[in-house]
This record gives sequence, structure tokens and C-alpha cells, in this order.
Amino acid sequence: MNNNWQDSLAALLNSGTLPDGEQGAKEVVDDKHKEDQRGKLVISIEKKGRSGKTATIISGFTIAPNDLDLLAKKIKSTLGTGGSARGGEILIQGDRRQDVRRLLTSLGYTV
Repeated sequence: MNNNWQDSLAALLNSGTLPDGEQGAKEVVDDKHKEDQRGKLVISIEKKGRSGKTATIISGFTIAPNDLDLLAKKIKSTLGTGGSARGGEILIQGDRRQDVRRLLTSLGYTV
């Protein structure tokens, strides 16, 4: 009995008979959700525990892990450097704070 309303909703969605107002409201919520996912990012450098090598750390992400991996790949390929995405952070090899800031700002992130 608990799935009865879910089955009814699924049938409505599949039939395409939802009123236009409901679909428009969903799009507004989705856009707001995308903005909330971006959040404010923090860029820092770190040498500790890296054999004296500098790394740029980008933290503060609230996006899905798959999206974080894709963003890390884009940053690494654009800057022509190595790095990784782990634990909700992106690590870029070297002190690339200014380059990362420009790139993320151009992609619409708040840094």
C-alpha cells in the first residue's frame, strides 16, 4: 500500500500528462539545486608530507564524486599538469593557485 502513490506518480510521468505548471516548477528547483552544489571553493597550497613538493589543493566541493572526477580531469588537461580527485578535494601538482582560480571562475565557481 505504501507504493500505491509512487505507482500512480510513475504512471503519470510515463504518460506525459502532468500539467505544464508542475514541470516548470521542477526546472526552477533543478537550477537552484545546481547553484547550491557549487558552493564556495578554497584554494590552498601544501608541501607537508609530499617530499618537499608543492601541491595546490581545491576544497569545498559539494558536487557528486563523478562530477568532481570530470572537473579534475578538465583542470589537469587545461593546465597540462598532474593531479587527482580524492575525498571531495582536487589536488593539482605545483603551485598553480592563480591558474586554478582563473579557470574555476571562468567555469562559474565562486573561489
